[in-house]
This record gives sequence, C-alpha cells and structure tokens, in this order.
Amino acid sequence: MERLCDEIIELILYELNDPTALTLTSKRFLHVSRDPYVRAHYFLTRFGHMDAMFWALGRGKVLNEKVIDILVSSGAYVSRYLVQVAIHHYFRSASHFIKTHWVRTIPLAVFTHFMKVTSGLFDEIPLNKNEDDGYIFHSFLKESRLPPDLKSTKWEDVREILDKYRVLIIIQDPLMAQLPIALAIEPRLLPYAEANGFRMDPKYRDFVFRKMFEKQALNSLDRTDDIIRNVRELRRLDPRMFLSRTVAAEICMEAKSNESAYRALKSLDRSGELLFPLAPLVTELTKLFVKTRSITTTYTVNVLRQLYADFPSSDPTVRTVMLLTVFLSDSTLSTTVTPLALATLKAKLEALNLTPLTKDDLLNVMTNPFVEKLTILLEFAKEMEMSAKAIKDLVQEVAVQCLEIGSKGKTLRKLADGHMLHSTLADAAMQRYSISLDDLPPSEDEKACAAFEAPLCRDFNNSKVIRANASTNMNAVTSSSSQATPPTEPDAPGDLGEVDEAEMDMREGGAEGIVIEEGPEEEAANNSDTPELGVIGQDTLSAMIRQDEMAPTRSRRRSYYYNIYGADTTGKLNYPLEFLQVGKWVKENYEPTSPIMAVFLTHAIINNNTTLLHQYLSSSGTGYTSTTCHVPITLKHFKLLAHLGRAPNWCLYHEIELGAEFYFSEDDYLSKQAPSPEMKRLGKSRARLSDIKKETSPPTLPRSSCQAGPSSSRTSNNTPPRTSRRRPRRSTATVAPSYVIPDSDDEAIVEDDGENDMVALLSMQAKKRKVESNLQRWIKHLSALLVDEQRKHKDKRKRLEKMAATEGKRRVTKSEFHKSLTIHLRSLRKVDLDKRKQLYGPDAAEEDYSDDDDDDDEYHYQNARAAKRRRITT
Repeated sequence: MERLCDEIIELILYELNDPTALTLTSKRFLHVSRDPYVRAHYFLTRFGHMDAMFWALGRGKVLNEKVIDILVSSGAYVSRYLVQVAIHHYFRSASHFIKTHWVRTIPLAVFTHFMKVTSGLFDEIPLNKNEDDGYIFHSFLKESRLPPDLKSTKWEDVREILDKYRVLIIIQDPLMAQLPIALAIEPRLLPYAEANGFRMDPKYRDFVFRKMFEKQALNSLDRTDDIIRNVRELRRLDPRMFLSRTVAAEICMEAKSNESAYRALKSLDRSGELLFPLAPLVTELTKLFVKTRSITTTYTVNVLRQLYADFPSSDPTVRTVMLLTVFLSDSTLSTTVTPLALATLKAKLEALNLTPLTKDDLLNVMTNPFVEKLTILLEFAKEMEMSAKAIKDLVQEVAVQCLEIGSKGKTLRKLADGHMLHSTLADAAMQRYSISLDDLPPSEDEKACAAFEAPLCRDFNNSKVIRANASTNMNAVTSSSSQATPPTEPDAPGDLGEVDEAEMDMREGGAEGIVIEEGPEEEAANNSDTPELGVIGQDTLSAMIRQDEMAPTRSRRRSYYYNIYGADTTGKLNYPLEFLQVGKWVKENYEPTSPIMAVFLTHAIINNNTTLLHQYLSSSGTGYTSTTCHVPITLKHFKLLAHLGRAPNWCLYHEIELGAEFYFSEDDYLSKQAPSPEMKRLGKSRARLSDIKKETSPPTLPRSSCQAGPSSSRTSNNTPPRTSRRRPRRSTATVAPSYVIPDSDDEAIVEDDGENDMVALLSMQAKKRKVESNLQRWIKHLSALLVDEQRKHKDKRKRLEKMAATEGKRRVTKSEFHKSLTIHLRSLRKVDLDKRKQLYGPDAAEEDYSDDDDDDDEYHYQNARAAKRRRITT
C-alpha cells in the first residue's frame, strides 16, 4: 500500500463509505485525505453534482475555503434555496426539515466565505421570514384548489425560481417530493423542472392526472377546457405521461359530482386522445358492482344510471346491475305490495329501457346477495303472465342456487318455509354437491389443489380474506402513489480522517425525497411499446387523492397504511350488512346425522370455515355426551384434506379428543338411520340397518346399570339392545359373553351396585381383554394415513433428487396436512395414555394401534416397522 501513487490512494478513498479507519493507519494516507482537491472530489464522486454541496455543508471539520471554491468551480449544483436554508440554519433559525447540526459545525470564517461565493451567483437572496423560495413553492401548492382570482402566487413566480434560482436542489426537503403536484397544477413547469435535474418517474403518472381532474371545492366554474389543455400539454412535453384506465374509472365514479372532469374525459375519448376506448371501460366498471355492497347506496345507483345512459351496453351482467339499481330502491323494500308500487317499478324499468323482463332476469336478481325480499318480484312475475308452475319452478331453482351463496340464509328460510322446500333442498344438496376423492384435482397438481374451493360454506366474512382482497385491490394504487420510495442515499464520508456523527443523524432523520434518476430496468420498462394501462376499481377520484396525500412517506409504512387504513373496503364486501349464513340455517332445520348436514360439513372442512365448524362440531359441554348437536366427522374428511395438502382445522382434533365416534365415511351412519314416516308414505327405498352382534350379559351375573357414551345403550333382560352406532366389523367372529371395562373414551362405564368382589372381578377381566375405543381407532387409522403421507413425501424427494443433477438442488417441503397430522397425532396419543392411566393405573404401557386383527383395516402395511414401546418402571 505504501508503494501506491497518490492517484490510486484517492480512488481507494472515493470507494469507501467511511475512510476514517484507513486514514488512521498511515501518515501518508492522512496527508492525502487532507488535500482540498481530494475532499472536494470525494463529495462529487460519492453524491454526484446535484447533492455534493448539500452533504459537504454537513461536514464542518472537512470543509474549508479551498474545498468550497473547488466544489463551485467543478460544477457542484448550488441553488438560491440551498443558500437561504443554510443561512437560516446557521444563525439558529427554525428549519422545517433539518433537525441536526448540519452547517452549524462549519467555522464562521469558512461559512462567511461560502456566503460570499454564493452571493455572487445570484443577484439577490431574500432572507426574511416567508420570503424564501421554498415558501413561494409551498404557497403555490397550497392555493391549487382556489379559483385563479384568489391565488396570491402565480405559476410565473414558480417558473422564475425554477429557471433562474434553481429551487430544486435540496433532496432532503419533503417539499420537493410534492413537485409532481405542481406539474399537475401547471404542466408547463415540466421543462424547467427537468432543467434542474428532475426527471418524471412513471409511478407519479396516476397521481399527476388525478390532480388535473380533481374537483375544485371553491370553484364553481366549468374547468373542462382547462383540464383538456393541461392533459394535452403534459402529453406533448412528455410522451410517457398518459391517462390510465385506473384514473379514467375513478373519474367515471364521479360522473355526478365532478361534471367538469367527466365531460373532459368524454371529450378526450371522442377526439381519440385516450389510449383506450371509454365505452368498454364503463362496461367493465359497471360489472364490478354486481355483487358488492356499494350497489345498495343511492350515490352509486345514480352514477351507474348516468354511465348507462351515456354508454349503453348489451352485456347481460350490466343488465343485471341496472336491474338491481331498480329492485334495490326504496320503493321495492316495503313488505306490502300495492298496485302503485308495481306501476312505479314498471315505469323505472321502462325509463332505463330494460323491459320486457325474462325469467333469467328474475333469477339473476333473486339470487343476488343483497336482494332479500322477494315478494314484489314474485308479484311482478305474475304481471309477466308467468304460469303457476313456472313460478314454482323459479322458486325452487332460486332456493337451490341460494345454497351456494353463503349470506342468503334469510332468503332461503323464507322460501323453504313458505313453499315447503326442505326435502327438495336436501335432495339437491346430495345430488349436486357431494364430494369424493374423484372430484378433486390430481394431487400432483399442487397449484390446482391449493386453489380448489368447495361451492358450499365459503368463508366470505373472514376478516383475513377481506384484508387480503383489499391488499390485492390496492396493488395498482401503491405503484401509482405520488410518495414514491427514493433510492437509498449513499453513506456519507467521514472527515477523510475524522468522523462527524451529525451527518449520520441528519440522514436518519431526514425526509424522503423524490426519484431523480431511473435505473436501466425501469427505463426499459417505460420505453416498452405496450404501456401498462392499469386496472380499474370502484374508488372515486377524490378518495384516491385523499389517500395519496394522507399516506405516510416511507414505503414500509405506506404499504401497511394501504392494507389497513386504505380506501374504504365496506362498499366492496360481497354480503349485506345483516345476513344469516346458509350453513347456520341448515344446521337449525336438519338433523346432525342427515345427508345434507354431511355434505355441508364436508364443504366447511375443505374451505376451513371456522365459524361454521364451531356450530357443527363444538358444544357448550366439556365432553362428547350427545350427538344431537354434533355432526359426525369421518376419516373421509381427513383423506380429502390429505389429497389437497391442507391442514385440518383444530376443531376436528378437538372432536376426536372429546370422544367422537369413528366412521370411515358418512355412509356408515347414514345407512343405520331408520326411514322416517314421510319417506315411508312416499315409498322411497332406504338402506337396511346392518346387524351388529352385541355382547350380552352372562346369566349368572346380576344386571347392572351402565352409563353409556354416544355409541352405547342401556340393556336389560327384558329390553332388546339397540343397534350400535359403531361401524360393524366385517369379520363376525363369535365372542364369549363377558363384561368389559371400557377404554379411554368411556364407551360403557359400568356402575356397580353389587359387592366389592364383583368390582375386582370386572377389573381383572378388563386388564386381560381390552376393547378398542373410538379414540384408539382414530389414532390407528390416522397413523396409517400419516405413514402414507411419509411414503409420498419420500417418493417426491427421490424424484426431485434425480432432477437436481440437471436443474440444481431443490428443497422438498412437507405438506400442511403432513405437518399438522404429525403434531396432533402426538397429542392424541398422549390423551389416550392419560386416560389409560386413569383406568388401569400409572403402570399402563403405551399401546401401538398401528397393527390390528380387524379385517376392515384399509391400511395394512406388511413391511411396517413396529413402533418401539417405552418401558415404564415402577
């Protein structure tokens, strides 16, 4: 290093963020770093000509008269606004954005030389309060919404400070980030801003045009010509600046409140100056309201009718939206239907040119989530001369389609009670919505499995889903916000031998600025032949402007703001304010062991609808004491989730811990149900009950009262035993009569009223022979399912390892179902062991339920490795 020439040492110093450590290692390095030329060009190299003087003023120990002269002569950018702020700050005047020492570290003689040099660059430098260039620029922005005759600052004043005095030099000033607002107010300032180093970033595009079309609160004059002139002028000065579909849709949403902007937009469309036709955009915008809550507001209804009148469309969805604007009005919400109400309704339809109505129109309106009162629609159907059979078929079709719309519980209740459709809905649910493994996408297609959604029991009111949708809708907004994230400022130098902490504090506390330069990737994207026209939404222009102005400056805070406190998401919800879930209505009107409940539970498990699962499974009690409020879960549910790779809801494991009955599928308990009297009268065939052999009491022992669980029954010598709810074994081997003490789920706890020796006898028999409980059957079959998941994971890893030789190493992750089952099986085994210890004492060994002699075991692996049993020593 000592042999290097001074030029090489200078280049090394220029590349260091803080050369202090290097300069302290050698006197020669320290001598080179103190050269005024090296110090001046260090700032020019590290920060560029635009920011070199600003950062040099923050290094009072480095700056001297020669360094200032070299910086000015070498082209360091100096503006009158920079001089004004430096003088105010040095003499202890308050600054609106500098909170550090900055120029106060400069010796008085050096700062006097700085004022002398810079005063020669400008003819005058106003130093009084509210006379600096920043205040003039701020006043121009503040008065942007005022009429021209009330403005104290003209655009010519801003042009002068941009052209003559170079106001845009302090990148740390938050006022400079608002330059796009000035360009939106007066596009003719763009050439002067670019002469000062500003380069319009396309991410400001939408905000600039929003400000152009903004409604002037205090100005009632027609601004159509001014808006068109500004758009054309900005387009001429910068071809990259164009009106996007996003802003055009926001202007359309203010067709009634901001008429000047709407007329200017239509005029630009007629002259062909837009990059897209306006009529298809209005059609696409109108279709967004077919299933959103904002369709119920008067403001939205008036806007949609105005857009439909200016841009008629034959699209069926647009027709449905316009019908909703009529049927959701106040006159149709009354409970009583009068001839006057029907006549008013017909007149509104004729005014919108929506007559005559068809059966499909009524079906689309009646199945909308926000139409709950169907009386006037049915009366209107009679006015259409529909036959009684056609109306009955329409009602049935509406009721069946309402099963898929989770918030239509009130409508479904009225239709089912008024037209006796309970059995029709149950049959339709079984025929249309039953799901099996064959109905799922292939397990190899992970994307299709992740996107699969069951048609029933969708979790439409989940807060996480709402926030996710809001975040998705705001992607285009965040990219077009005016508060763009600037590039990270380079680290400031030390004293080239001395470190000044004030500069570091200034950078940490400094405000964000605008983007001056663009990278090659952004520039290539901007020069693309197919510009991004943007996506459309339901937000108004004024709402988006307020959101851009109120959003925090820093990018991370801004993204959080958009997701949590962004545009109002209430109007974008797809369910009404007061609703009844269809799944809840089904639970209230059908038995838990009915076929329709089995279908709804399967859909709720696949969609992970926690709200409905709580109602279907959980009860107020602490144990699984009755099946009247529990819908049975089956092994089929776990197989479906395993196929999709989704983690089961914790409610399923909780049901198993409470003692849920084990079933392979819903057919196990549906086949045991006796036919109802109504079905017998209709002559419908039902599955016969399976004959299950029951253990009978030995004749030598007295009868004892048994407290049964959900699958047991009380038996006596006079009363025949009821049919067991447990799944029958396929092998019906003869079992010797004996009493059995139940296992961990307390299926047949015997309450002995006899002598103590009988209790001892029963305990000895229980230890010799144990009955497999529901919990143990769940553990056994879920363990087999886990073995199958482990095998599939191992096969997948082998396939990827073979591909890794050519495509690189890949990480093999377990599915969510695999992870969840591994964790909860461990918990279930612990619960079973605790129950066994309560029954048989603390010396009860942990059992392995993976192997069994049952012939109905569907998961039998001959080469399965036997689980190691842990010895428990007393």
